Amino acid sequence: MMADVLGKPLWMWTLFLTVVALLLAFDLGVLHKDSSKEISVGESLKLSAFYITMGLLFGGWVWYSVSPQAGLEYLTGFVIEKSLSMDNIFVIAMIFGFFGIPRAYQYRVLFWGILAVIVLRGLMIGIGAALVQQYSWVLYIFAAFLIVTGVKMIIAADQQYDVASNPILKFMRKHFRVTDKLHGEKFIIKDRDPATGKMVTFLTPLALVLVLVNVADVIFAVDSVPAIFAITTDTYIVFTSNIFAILGLRALYFALAAMIDRFAYLKYALAAVLIFIGSKIIVADMLGIAKVPPAISLGTTFAILAVGVFYSLWKTRDLAKSVPVVEAKLAE
Repeated sequence: MMADVLGKPLWMWTLFLTVVALLLAFDLGVLHKDSSKEISVGESLKLSAFYITMGLLFGGWVWYSVSPQAGLEYLTGFVIEKSLSMDNIFVIAMIFGFFGIPRAYQYRVLFWGILAVIVLRGLMIGIGAALVQQYSWVLYIFAAFLIVTGVKMIIAADQQYDVASNPILKFMRKHFRVTDKLHGEKFIIKDRDPATGKMVTFLTPLALVLVLVNVADVIFAVDSVPAIFAITTDTYIVFTSNIFAILGLRALYFALAAMIDRFAYLKYALAAVLIFIGSKIIVADMLGIAKVPPAISLGTTFAILAVGVFYSLWKTRDLAKSVPVVEAKLAE
């Protein structure tokens, strides 16, 4: 019998990692062999649908091979992570806009960013799993953190992300040589130092963007990782639902970035989801039950997000009439 890894047989982890590797290879090697090609909104929506389908199919396999409860927990985690990643998309759009990164180069940043995300999320989930297994009371800290974060999101919903004041950006510009303009898709180049005339290494603005995008994901993971642990402590479910939701982030970005103003009120719904997830742990403890049933968690999460999406679209319905370009792209 093959050894267990974090509570699941090694073959299950191997299967999951193989599927992820094949999807990444297919994405980079087939769908986007020409990495300089701009991704249209229509293509973005098709790719998003593909990745969501793959994520749901894997969830169906979890339902069948592990248990219906595990399948529900996976689906709940998948929906929560996919929803929270929308807030991340808004920040990424601001970073690209601040540096003036052309759409043709954005995909390259997002692709390499996703590889870093898989590694970073794996580390954070591994640490979280170890803490929860060793100290069960950590879940209550996660719950309180989610509630506080949700409240803060509501208070700061109207505030914009200030890229220029980012301390990581200031640090890199102070301690590294950075070119003033882009050099195609390159992150690093060799050029002459204006002071010495010697050939030295420079970072391009694209490299700064890649770092800031990854830093943004780590910050958002601080919310999403505790959120999924509040749903289930099964490390396999936590990791697989997180990664499958993130895999489609690149594709989803190009669609949402074009319609970002139509989701002006979505942050309130995301904040409500975090508050609900954190509160249900405390409520379950007060009721003397192990946890709120996964079906209730999933249904409530869907309902909150649906209200947020439809309310946003309704409140910004006049914007749809003033942005015919987006509609034209959708028809591509």
